[in-house]
Order: sequence, then C-alpha cells, then structure tokens
Amino acid sequence: MGRTRVTDVLVGGSQLLASLLTAPVGRRRYNRWGALDTEVTLAMPGDELVPRPQLGYTRAVEIAAPPERVWPWLVQLGQGRGGLYSFDRLENLVGCDIHSADRVLPDHQQLQVGDLVRLGPVGYPCFRVAQVEPGQSLVLVGADPRPPHAAASADALGLVATWQWELRPASGGQRTRLVSRQRLSYPRRVGMHVLWHLVEPVGFVMERQMLLGIKRRAERGR
Repeated sequence: MGRTRVTDVLVGGSQLLASLLTAPVGRRRYNRWGALDTEVTLAMPGDELVPRPQLGYTRAVEIAAPPERVWPWLVQLGQGRGGLYSFDRLENLVGCDIHSADRVLPDHQQLQVGDLVRLGPVGYPCFRVAQVEPGQSLVLVGADPRPPHAAASADALGLVATWQWELRPASGGQRTRLVSRQRLSYPRRVGMHVLWHLVEPVGFVMERQMLLGIKRRAERGR
C-alpha cells in the first residue's frame, strides 16, 4: 500500500517494541482496541469452542463501507491467498512469505468448513474454518502446523485457540463494524503463562495493522 520495505520494517518494529515494553500495563487497552463496551461483552459466533479461555481479546474497527464490500477482503485471508494486510515485510523477515493483495481475488472468495487458512508455509501457525456465514461471520480454530493439520477441539489437552470475525452493519447498513476476537486456552505447564503474555502484545500490533489494512482497502472504492 505504498510503504517502502524499510519503512514497513521500521514502523512495525517500533510498534512491536513499544507494545512489548508497555505490557502488561497496556493489556486492557490493546485487548479491546477500537471495540465498544457492548462489543466486548456480547457473545460472538465461535465463543463456545473455547468455553473457558485463559487469554482473549475483542478488537474492532469501523469501516465506511457496507458489509458486502468488507467481506471479500476478509474471506480471502491467509498466506497463499489474499495475505494478512499487516506488516508483510516484517512478517517475511521470519519466513512467513506473506504478500497481501490490493484487490479482491475471485479465486479466493469461497471458504467452507474444514478449509485451511495459513499464517505462513507448512510448519507455521494455521487455522481450520470452523464456521462461516458469508457476509456475516467467520470462525477459525487453531490447527496443528504439521500435516494433516488437524484442528484442535474444545476438550483437547493442548492449545486451543479461536480467531473469530463478525461484520455488524452500522449507520443503516452504509458502514460496518468489523469485530475480531480470540479465545485461547493452553496447557498449565511451567513458562506457558509467561510465553503467551509475551506473544499477546506482538499479536496486537500485527492485528491492529490488519484491521486498518482491511479498512483502507474496503473504503478505497467508495
């Protein structure tokens, strides 16, 4: 979207550093970034997949475009598809091979339950589609990075994570509240609590940029 490689890395890197240095003081702010009080408390599709989360957030952005113009960008999400709309060059420093699209890709406008959504090549984090309501909501559940990429279940003993998306019409359907939520539980092993509290601020910086990236793209043709 017009940023140079160096700028992308510097801006993203400085935001990551600032987020890490201010955690955990800034947790409340970045775990509900952009979200209204009602959006934080309201149930979302997929909540039942992690009924007792140990970590979680709800974030949102308002987009000056109707849901039908936002959905095409969300549904093509993923590595090898439309990308992640975040700091691509920063992600690619760690081998994610992300190339975010600046246009709607007709070949990636369909998702079905069970489809795989990657955050990088084989071995990197990935998700399976758990629920999809075109134009309304998308629920992803964490999957094993190793083939055949089995999805985690709510009664699993290991890590279980959701990535939930909902498009809520606003201003009589002329605008969209794009709401993102994650619910996560993990094994109670030494160091896991500290590890996930370090991952949390990094995820915030990348997802905030992603929300803003979708917003820019959806609003561009209004």
